[in-house]
Amino acid sequence: MKILLINHYAGSSKMGMEYRPYFLAKEWVKSGHDVTIISSSFSHVRSIQPDIKTNYETQYIDGIKYIWIKTKAYQGNSIKRFFNIIEFVIKILIKSSYIAKTIKPDIVIASSTYPLDIYPAHKIARKSKSKLAYEIHDLWPLSPIEIGGYSKWHPFIILIQTAENYCYKKSDLVISILPNTIEHCIAHGLYPNKWHHVPNGINLSESENQNEIPTEQKNNLEEIRKNYKYLIGYTGSIGPANAMEYFIHAANILKNENIAFVIVGKGIEKESLEKIKNEKNIPNIYFIDNVPKSSIFKVLNIFDFLFLSIKKKNLYRFGINPNKLFDYMNSGKPIIQAIEASNDIVSEAKCGFTIESENQQAIVDSIKKLISLPEYEIIEMGKNGKAYVAQNHDYKFIAQKFLEIIK
Repeated sequence: MKILLINHYAGSSKMGMEYRPYFLAKEWVKSGHDVTIISSSFSHVRSIQPDIKTNYETQYIDGIKYIWIKTKAYQGNSIKRFFNIIEFVIKILIKSSYIAKTIKPDIVIASSTYPLDIYPAHKIARKSKSKLAYEIHDLWPLSPIEIGGYSKWHPFIILIQTAENYCYKKSDLVISILPNTIEHCIAHGLYPNKWHHVPNGINLSESENQNEIPTEQKNNLEEIRKNYKYLIGYTGSIGPANAMEYFIHAANILKNENIAFVIVGKGIEKESLEKIKNEKNIPNIYFIDNVPKSSIFKVLNIFDFLFLSIKKKNLYRFGINPNKLFDYMNSGKPIIQAIEASNDIVSEAKCGFTIESENQQAIVDSIKKLISLPEYEIIEMGKNGKAYVAQNHDYKFIAQKFLEIIK
């Protein structure tokens, strides 16, 4: 089968996020399929950008054909990001006839976070007489409306809403990463039998082939480990959506206990969190610079417990599928999840506690509960999480499930 996947932000294991297109494509190639990914030369979530000189360049990575579309760089959610999106979509549209003729795909998958790439994807599918699939990552325009505060009458939102409706009308298949979007999709014109759920995955081999933690971060973590009986850690982005101020306040409540709270990562909220720590003189909260993905499991292994949180948002009624959670579970450590969503993987896997979001006392109570448990129960929680991701989220199984749907 010839598979063409369009994802603006697609990366690779070395470039960084977005990882899902790469790991799916890698498994499909192993199964004997011909896979092409069309992606932008610039993505704000990638650590390394491809070196592109012309508007359209081809590169092979681990047997996957990448077509890079040259687009201008931007920072954050500025107007330049919007122009970057438009440039990407228009340049694919311009080349759609050529792409259809040369690649001759059996299926075209529109898979960017936003739905605008459905237009070139549909044109390519029509010209190559192939199936068309739309993959839902986040629900746009609901995400910018409910999290970003945009009005539904904003011109950008109207544009995105029109594109989302077009996705459900024109696609042969809709693949949702989120587990509970079907009613939303039906309300916007999708026939129910076209909807399928394929969750996020994890590359299990990553935890087995890890690089050393960078020296400075390693030394800092080892020093913290020497001074505390328990370490509870958070790794990843430090942004407004992560609600990490409640983690800081919980550390303050437990500052006289033998528990260190460690945040590994970077983001726009890091400075404000450090300010809270300094103003309140909280001795047991530590900030460690971010580490490469290739070292993250060695970092996770240093902690006793792991923490993640998301602000309360009605948007999570459609469910969540955070990659960070699967990394946590694969590390074999108990998890405290301060998230309110329509699905609850932590409770389902029996690998930790799910608590109310934005509640520092709930964090404190869950930590006290964990450290009061006998060691065998803590070990069992860790094993449960590790077994759950191996059975339900290994990219080998995720890629096969995706293939069975599109076939």
